[in-house]
Amino acid sequence: MRWGLVPRWWSKAPKELKVATFNARAETVAEKIFLREAFKRTRCLIPVSGYYEWQDTPNGKQPWYFTARDGSPALTTAGLWDEWRDRASGETLKSRTMIITEPNEFVAEVHDRMPVSTCRKGF
Repeated sequence: MRWGLVPRWWSKAPKELKVATFNARAETVAEKIFLREAFKRTRCLIPVSGYYEWQDTPNGKQPWYFTARDGSPALTTAGLWDEWRDRASGETLKSRTMIITEPNEFVAEVHDRMPVSTCRKGF
């Protein structure tokens, strides 16, 4: 699947999609035109081993990799997916986006957002 949601109703080529749909904010996902139909129909869980957040520092951006507290390899985050069809060729493209929310105290030290997690113990 491609990162960055391409809604099934999109009529142009995916490369012409100028809206950032890599992440979807939890507080607006039900209202945003590019996300609301997928939110109603095609919610999903996205398995991840971890995720990066980037912190601005005086020397540039610093990456931080977040994983499960207990070291387990499998985390899941909330997401949306959709399937877009090229009207000319009939080719289909499956795409997804991760739902993000306010950070917990730990992540807030680095970044102002984090994925909605279904991890039982948190990050």
